Amino acid sequence: MKIGIAARIIKSRKAIVFVFVLLAVIATVAQFFVSVNYNMVDYLPDEAQSTRAIEVMEDEFSGSVPNTRVMIEDVTVQEALQYKERLAAIEHVSDVMWLDDVMDLKTPLEMANQETVEDYYKDGKALFSLSIPSGEELAVTDEIYELIGEENAMAGEAVNTATSQKMAGTESFYAAALLVPIIILILVLSTTSWIEPLFFLIAIGVSVLINLGTNIFVGEVSFVTQSVAPILQLAVSLDYAIFLLHSFQEYRKKTNNPEEAMQLAMKQSFPAISASAATTFFGFMALMLMNFEIGADLGLSLVKGILLSFISVMVFLPALTVCLYKWMDKTQHRNFVPSFKGLGARVLKLRFPTLIIVLSILIPSFLAQSNTEFTYGLGEQPETTRAGADLIAIEEAFGESTPIVLLVPKGDVVKEAELIEEVEEIAQVTNVISYVTIVGSGIPSEYVDESIAEEFYSDNYSRIIINTNSAKEGDVPFAIVERVQEIATSYYGDETLSLGESVTLYDIKNTVQKDNTFVNVMTVATIALVLLITFKSVTIPIVLLLTIQSAVWINLSVPYFTDTSFDFVGYLIISTVQLAATVDYAILFTETYKEHRRKMPAMQAMRKTIDEKTFSISISASILSSIGFILWITSSNPIVGSIGLLLGRGALLAFVMVLCFLPALLLVLDKVINKTTYKANFYKEK
Repeated sequence: MKIGIAARIIKSRKAIVFVFVLLAVIATVAQFFVSVNYNMVDYLPDEAQSTRAIEVMEDEFSGSVPNTRVMIEDVTVQEALQYKERLAAIEHVSDVMWLDDVMDLKTPLEMANQETVEDYYKDGKALFSLSIPSGEELAVTDEIYELIGEENAMAGEAVNTATSQKMAGTESFYAAALLVPIIILILVLSTTSWIEPLFFLIAIGVSVLINLGTNIFVGEVSFVTQSVAPILQLAVSLDYAIFLLHSFQEYRKKTNNPEEAMQLAMKQSFPAISASAATTFFGFMALMLMNFEIGADLGLSLVKGILLSFISVMVFLPALTVCLYKWMDKTQHRNFVPSFKGLGARVLKLRFPTLIIVLSILIPSFLAQSNTEFTYGLGEQPETTRAGADLIAIEEAFGESTPIVLLVPKGDVVKEAELIEEVEEIAQVTNVISYVTIVGSGIPSEYVDESIAEEFYSDNYSRIIINTNSAKEGDVPFAIVERVQEIATSYYGDETLSLGESVTLYDIKNTVQKDNTFVNVMTVATIALVLLITFKSVTIPIVLLLTIQSAVWINLSVPYFTDTSFDFVGYLIISTVQLAATVDYAILFTETYKEHRRKMPAMQAMRKTIDEKTFSISISASILSSIGFILWITSSNPIVGSIGLLLGRGALLAFVMVLCFLPALLLVLDKVINKTTYKANFYKEK
């Protein structure tokens, strides 16, 4: 940054502070008009099979796929039928199904197929399935709870969504209540002024608020973006403010004029802040290339956030600081941080064992992280919540259940009957509800009550509901989806469509797995390009990326070695986010090392770099790690929780790798780096 630009910013400081505060206020109001989308289906690409199936279903039929189960305890058949009517009368509730939809209740239950009966009515308990449309989950589930009371139970996709919506605001408040004091404490320890940490938080806080407000132009954001983006923006861009104000404090020791000190600080810190912002910016840009559009949604918000944070730190923070620098002077305190002098010598004694250990676990970590068990949905609520307890009660009484809806071309009743017969042979299929099974293949739809015919036939399609006793995701449910689709295709070719929660999750799995390699390659490539330009070196980008990517692989391999499953969306996002957010540590470290290396031998330069930069990097890592772990602790959403855990652990691993592994690599490759770096000018001993 040129001194002239910095001078103009300082000269207009009061106007700049006013404009930024005004924008933050407007943005704070605007964010309340941005809706949050909890429906994962909306983020599948248009060409996904389940996306097309939902569009056809909405066009052709009035009903939809059952996504909720309601269990009523201690009722007779007649009382259960009354409950069914009352459930169907609730606004937005549709397709309420029970025992009377699969058999004639005039037949004594003792004479009927007991497996069929016990899918719906067992030990005085009645189990209904129904559909609640996207966007209405919260209001409708509250009304159903009011109807069924505390003693009965409800579970399903709509209940999970409603519970997540209810808890989102509370969890965000808890996260903020834990985070702000921790961040302030860390920043107080890292500065010599009680009020300086507030300058950091105000500068980044204003940019976070403006970013949230600009989402009004998008109209809607995903629940992942709403939960994660503001905290991630704060975490990865606080460094920019720390760089600038630390530089300002250094220049104040050299000049009595605060305005001049700030101008010099802006010029001196601009390259480091720009490089740091650029790597993070382009890393997050890679998320926007995901086919599964939750990644694109989060990527857009983070890209905007990084850009706004950079502008805020280089324009708003200098103006604010010069306006209020006297408060910094009045609130000085002693330095609480012990000296790290001598740490470099101790770390370098372990450089060869460190190299051997990291290089030996690198390949196993890479292989392990690509073989972790994953989940793809919102997951179930904890047992401590009503939704979690209700699910356990329903599954103990009736087992697991996931319906699949099949849409096949209308017209050939015989072919439809043959298809159903083959589907019923699948071990996990409990029953099939269709025109053929309810009315019969021998009775034309023209002779049946119109309301019954419309349940199963549209102008172009026949609807078949396949009930299974499997979970909604995993090897078995996905194998059922594949088998149903395979059977349907053998009869109707590509004209058949399927939908349901397990089908959606199956499509999400296929979509995000394709995204994985592509997004990771693009992240590495874009960051490598920024590093190449920043360092004007062929070798340094490889060294830095190997350091941080090793931390990513070790982090992502932990679920495999601990035999735990992880949400794949969180895994995919964090593999990009950790690389983009923590490569800054390596940049700061290597920039300092290069400067010292021009004046002294390699070992001496490295010792000095470790002594000087351990504290700065530890502050950044502790903030990012704290934010990650608090997200993990406070969020009931498995996607947000997995991002938090991986981010917290990843920040600590990246810190250790930069402090221990990176120095060893730089020293081993010192001569190569000197030869492959433009104008390296490394010190040569005479």
